Amino acid sequence: MEDSKRIIETLRREIEHLDVAPEVKNIGTIIELKDGIARISGLSQCFLSEMLEFPSGLFGIVLNLEEDLVGAVLLGDYSHVKEGDMVKTTGQIMSVPVGDDLLSRVVDALGQPVDGKGDIQLSERYPIEKIAPGVITRKTVSVSLETGVKAIDAMIPIGRGQRELIIGDRQTGKTAIAIDTIINQKGKGVICIYCAVGQKESKTARIISELQKRGAMEYTIVVNAPASAAASLQYIAPFSATAIGEYFMDKGKDVLVVYDDLSKHAWAYREISLLLRRPPGREAYPGDVFYLHSRLLERSARRLPEFGGGSITSLPIIETQSGDVSAYIPTNVISITDGQIYLDTDLFYSGARPAINVGLSVSRVGSSAQTKAMKQFAGKLRLDLAQYRELAAFAQFEGDLDENTKKQLERGKRMTEILKQDQYEPQNLARQVIAIFSVTQGLADDISVGELRVFMAKLLQFMEAEKKEIVEELLKGEKLSDELQARLTDGINQFKKIS
Repeated sequence: MEDSKRIIETLRREIEHLDVAPEVKNIGTIIELKDGIARISGLSQCFLSEMLEFPSGLFGIVLNLEEDLVGAVLLGDYSHVKEGDMVKTTGQIMSVPVGDDLLSRVVDALGQPVDGKGDIQLSERYPIEKIAPGVITRKTVSVSLETGVKAIDAMIPIGRGQRELIIGDRQTGKTAIAIDTIINQKGKGVICIYCAVGQKESKTARIISELQKRGAMEYTIVVNAPASAAASLQYIAPFSATAIGEYFMDKGKDVLVVYDDLSKHAWAYREISLLLRRPPGREAYPGDVFYLHSRLLERSARRLPEFGGGSITSLPIIETQSGDVSAYIPTNVISITDGQIYLDTDLFYSGARPAINVGLSVSRVGSSAQTKAMKQFAGKLRLDLAQYRELAAFAQFEGDLDENTKKQLERGKRMTEILKQDQYEPQNLARQVIAIFSVTQGLADDISVGELRVFMAKLLQFMEAEKKEIVEELLKGEKLSDELQARLTDGINQFKKIS
């Protein structure tokens, strides 16, 4: 008797709390399925960029809203999906998991680990598409992001919150500059995200290996959408990388995002758009390809402290064909970014590494973020190099040159030589200032061009071992006083005597 009463009481409680409200779901049917693109009927309530659920847990994104049909791109292997299958709306924008546990990991465009180190337990998700910070929330670029590359830090400086394009032909060292920049952020409190779009798996594996070797993976996340991945995954990868970066920016941290490269990203978007039967425009790209990259790169910013602080600095990479910077995608991205680092094929093959064409490269906002120590000598360096290039062009046809011109040409050769730098060897501020100071002040004029790099390497070792107090002062980045310049000059002359 007691048992039956208990059961009745339990049933009564269950009935009282029973939710009988109908669950409304928007369900459609796949009408056509070709090349990872699904055309679906019946999804009258869905919205643009909404995530759709296909059979077997596969997801897709709505990219086309037509009168009777919806065009969606499938994210992943769709071999088990067929025409006639049911599709459900989720009511959510496509999102990726975010969190501190992503550091030192390699993930795909959906935020799933692909490095074989096990699952990542993350509770928080960020939408891959987000409105960029408004003009009122932004802070001007005023803090330097040191790349460790002398030619960039001296003449094309990058600040935190800036978007600086790296552009050039294939195999000219674009990725090398980006990776050196990541390595140089060690100990500087910057979270780095390397987004590989359409790259060879072997190249990405080599980059990860180098980052691990130099202890840079501790603060780096790799988002990988290789050439073998579907065009849809290559398309969302940069947006996913930016969403991960926004999580850290919201926590007030500084983030560096490398997009390698946006040319292949545009190709993936073109492929998707043509399959969706969008009308092709210039070079067969859809009409909104400019908007594609602008809404991505505009999310890079430096925010005011009252709006959460933090910053995202982006280094998009664009590959040109035969140096043609007037092609559609290069001109689009040049107009969106705050400057460009142009890598020249001729310079590369002449032995100048990094092959930066200083004349065509520019940083529109970086000079305000440059350290005072570097700014003090960088202006003279840029001017002297420009004069040297002009003189060198005339000197080819001139037989007899005056002493002043010869002296200028010789110093120009040494300036060009001093800016050469090996890969994976970023230089700190003190090393850069010592090298540039010694050449611009004429202290290396008596060293032959062929011996200059060996001389400089030994000089820097000597200064770090014997003149630590000078090096420590230079690392502060403050303007060099006359007294400090005199001490630095004495130190260099002292080394020249004993070497």
